Amino acid sequence: MAKKSQATWGGRFSKGPAELMLNFSESVSFDNRLAPFDIAVNRAHTAMLQHVGLLTRRELKAIHKGLDVVEKQIEDGKLKWDPAFEDVHMNIEQALTKIVPEAAKMHTARSRNDQVATDSRLFFKHACEVTVGLLKELLGSILSVAELNQAVLIPGYTHLQRAQPVSVAHHLLAYVEMFSRDIKRFEKLLDDANWCPLGSGAIAGTTLPIDREFAAIQLGFVDKRGKARLTTNSMDAVADRDLFLDFGHACGVCAVHFSRVAEDAILWNSSEFGYVELPDAFCTGSSLMPQKKNPDSLELLRGKSGRIIGSLQSLYTMIKGLPLTYNRDLQEDKVQVFDSFDQLSVCLQVLSGTISGMSFRAENCSNAVSDAGLLATDLADWLVNEGVAFRDAHHIVGAMVAKAETLNVPLNEVPQADAKEIHRKLAGDWRVVFDLQRAMKAREGVGMPGPKQIKKQLGRWKKAYSA
Repeated sequence: MAKKSQATWGGRFSKGPAELMLNFSESVSFDNRLAPFDIAVNRAHTAMLQHVGLLTRRELKAIHKGLDVVEKQIEDGKLKWDPAFEDVHMNIEQALTKIVPEAAKMHTARSRNDQVATDSRLFFKHACEVTVGLLKELLGSILSVAELNQAVLIPGYTHLQRAQPVSVAHHLLAYVEMFSRDIKRFEKLLDDANWCPLGSGAIAGTTLPIDREFAAIQLGFVDKRGKARLTTNSMDAVADRDLFLDFGHACGVCAVHFSRVAEDAILWNSSEFGYVELPDAFCTGSSLMPQKKNPDSLELLRGKSGRIIGSLQSLYTMIKGLPLTYNRDLQEDKVQVFDSFDQLSVCLQVLSGTISGMSFRAENCSNAVSDAGLLATDLADWLVNEGVAFRDAHHIVGAMVAKAETLNVPLNEVPQADAKEIHRKLAGDWRVVFDLQRAMKAREGVGMPGPKQIKKQLGRWKKAYSA
């Protein structure tokens, strides 16, 4: 028998790889987290081999018993990951073979190419389920704070300048919309991952009489009726990394969302705004200035969003020029998705905790929203109701704003004589529009911040996402 220079593929080689090459090419240092999924794939694959007659019942029983032992070793941290065996797949196989000699048959009718593709899809299904759960917990936190602050009004901003009044609840419900879209993205991705590539081999399947449907059902790659869902092109099945890109994209969009929420809260927390008090548990102090209470959780959320977005860019760059099918470059695809998943998971928990402990300073909010200029558009609408064309009304109110600035008075305190001089329609009771409660009650259309609409939206979202 020819001497193997490497345990898994060394038959063709007379010498083993250099130590530097071993260290350079190993992936087990990071892909070992696929171990639970790899164990599941090994169980399903060997069950299929026995089903089609390529393993005996005795061999299958021995292999599965051995897999139980290896799985326990991994769970207890007792399995030593050896870079000489390159990756998680071969480390598990070698550990199993020491216990069960029959494990030498386990790799029959498959390649590491379709093996890792299957492991990865199981990981994505798991990661999406976890992420959706964390997003729902976050939405529950946001909805709780929104419900408590339906009556608190703050300025809404465009260009970081005060624009129009909205309720705190309406502002927070905007976040709910954003994160609910993230949930849909991850749910769609979970469904896309639910196709089994096992049996595709290295590139062109196998001549052995396998049963792909059997293995797929064992692993849960099924539709709502329990029918197996199989990939339909062996080359695409092992070369495809769309799920990696889609997962990276979904993480990136979600990161953009929580970064924008963080920026709002950082501004609200500043002395200049003073709208909120952040929880001590998610803030830190200064090593020099004893008065400081820094919004570190929110600033780190902003920073980590760049890390997650960067991982997506790395994936695009890695994959863009690869020919079909598998290329070793793809070994590096896991680093980015694992890190994105880990960072996104902790970020969602931190944001949920920060928002849950955040309280609004009603008096400061009330002072900020008392700016009559926030209702300038309402005055234009009042003129429209008086028969003035909107474009003309816009110019009229603009002139009123200029007059108020010249006189150094709030917009609603421009003298009647000056107002009438700007336009004859301002001879009426135009000041009625500068009532915040009136302004909010006038905004009861779908998607607007009127009290009834807010209550309705809160009820809808709570029904969908509250625990």
